[in-house]
Amino acid sequence: MQPKSGHRILPKWTKSAIAAIAILSLTLATSGCSTGTVQATKDADAPKVAAAKQTPTEAVVLRVGFISSESKIPIGPEGWALEKNWLVPELKEFGITEVKFVPFVGGPPLNEAIAGNRLDLGMYGDTPALAGRSAGLKTVIINQNRVGNDAYLITKKNGAKTVEDLKGEKVGVTKGTYLHRYLLGRLEKAGIAKDVKLVQVSTADSKAALERGDIAAYPFTIAIGLELIAQGYPAIDQAKNHRELVGSGVTVITEDFLKKNPRFAEKWEKIRLKALEDIKANPDAFYKFASRASGYSEEVIKQAYPIELFTKEAFPTEGLQLLNSTKQFLADQKLLKTNFEIKEWQSPSS
Repeated sequence: MQPKSGHRILPKWTKSAIAAIAILSLTLATSGCSTGTVQATKDADAPKVAAAKQTPTEAVVLRVGFISSESKIPIGPEGWALEKNWLVPELKEFGITEVKFVPFVGGPPLNEAIAGNRLDLGMYGDTPALAGRSAGLKTVIINQNRVGNDAYLITKKNGAKTVEDLKGEKVGVTKGTYLHRYLLGRLEKAGIAKDVKLVQVSTADSKAALERGDIAAYPFTIAIGLELIAQGYPAIDQAKNHRELVGSGVTVITEDFLKKNPRFAEKWEKIRLKALEDIKANPDAFYKFASRASGYSEEVIKQAYPIELFTKEAFPTEGLQLLNSTKQFLADQKLLKTNFEIKEWQSPSS
């Protein structure tokens, strides 16, 4: 089964170590196609929804991209609002008659879909969102929906016992994701960033690559990591033990959609917070829904998606610190195509 899917100062990574993540994300964000990633998005063969002049009397399909490889709706307040049949009725004032959640296997292909006008909103990691914006994607950030995205660094069986043992080894990663950033930061902290060869391996191929010994380790989301640990694969590190290396999730909206619907960002946030309050009041029901939607056990879901992961504010202080430090690091290393202020990227209503 595949996964569905910091805060003060980031560690001083080497330019060579970080270059791959930024360059790949920036390239994928603006290219017309990408190597081996677009085909993994589940809407690859779906017809494009024509851009419509959005008036209250027209039927509008809201296209929302999110990160997953199994679930058809996001695990969180947004998916819960759809499950509870709140989402579409709450958005009727914008002429929206359907919300189409579109899963992607990572941030770079989601950026590509935004660039190709195939999405109105994107819900994904901070690193690819920042890279996409700097590369010219016309997006506005309307919230940080999660702060503290965790990860495991999993090794092959009978392999490395510590991060330092990865020196001289090949380590797989899906490049351009927050997991990539975590991995680079962890290798830097261990002082071996220049001594590890990172190779692009999709999540779908990661377990087989570990089994064959093609790679010595791979960073996984908590859900898939827990299942691999149960199968005897060792975890030699966890992101939450290095608070500056955890990820945050953001929601971005295209400038064009927001211009046509200036009140949309405020409304979306109100719906999200309403759903979050209901999740807090009914956690057992939420975890049953999340387990059913993702295919993971409720026990795994409780560890992978703790309710405290979902933010109570659109931009919590801790989250903004992480977002700004991540962006500033990329800027200091001259790895952003253009620099920008987070406050200039934020929705006016946030």
